[in-house]
Order: sequence, then C-alpha cells, then structure tokens
Amino acid sequence: MDDDVVGHAFSHGFHPQHVERLAAYWAEALGGPSVYSDSYGDETTVVKMHSGNGEHDEMDRRAIACFDRALADVGLADNDALRQVLHDYFAWATTKTMSRYHESADEVPNGLSIPHWSWTGSRCRTPRDLHNTGIGPNFDLAGATSY
Repeated sequence: MDDDVVGHAFSHGFHPQHVERLAAYWAEALGGPSVYSDSYGDETTVVKMHSGNGEHDEMDRRAIACFDRALADVGLADNDALRQVLHDYFAWATTKTMSRYHESADEVPNGLSIPHWSWTGSRCRTPRDLHNTGIGPNFDLAGATSY
C-alpha cells in the first residue's frame, strides 16, 4: 500500500483470502451473485470487521483517493459513467457503512444484509437496511471527493 495512513489498516495482517472475499463482497453489492453472503457472512460480519477503531476521517478520505487512482491504473479513467458509479459506491461504503460504529464492534446490529448498489445509487432491500446503512433523504457523500 503506497499510502502510509491507509496502509496502517493492513499493518497487522489480513485474511489470506482477503482479495477473493473482497471480490465476492463487491460483486454481490454491485448486483452479482450472493457468493459472499452464502460463503462468508452477512453485512453485520463485514461492518464488525471495520468497527471499533475510533474515527478515521483522514484515512477514509485517503482510501477513497487511493481507490480513484486504482480505477485509473486499471484503465477505467476513460469510462466516466463506470468510474463515477464505482467511486460513489466506494465513497459511500467507506464513509457511511464501514465507519458507522467508531466505538465498538458490539454496537453493530445483527442480521444486516449486504446493501446493493446500482447505476443510480443504493438499492437497499429493506427499510432496516436503509436505516442501518445511514442512507436517508439527506444522504450525501460529505467529505468524499467526486469527479
């Protein structure tokens, strides 16, 4: 990881199947098959992994910037629509769902479903998902850089 602040999140190691699990999670969140939910856990599992670390707004902003650079590195900088949708999803997930429970992973509710994202934004399945992911009528990507 080129960014020392973002890289700190991985400094203590990570699951040996991190890439495969992340790919399955993102595929499901972006409308693909439910491989993550069927094989590894639900949204509660994922959010708990990212919770209880205190506030980390600077790391979140820098992670989003790293993600945007990675999109360019793999050739997606020329596809404005796809780049924007992926940026919006990552920024939303980083600043709304994964960083919602700063104090303790014990605060994360059980039974959360992986929220789905589409070309037009969030497609949460139930009102419970909508409530627990922090999306509402005043939803924005405050603090997230956009193209």
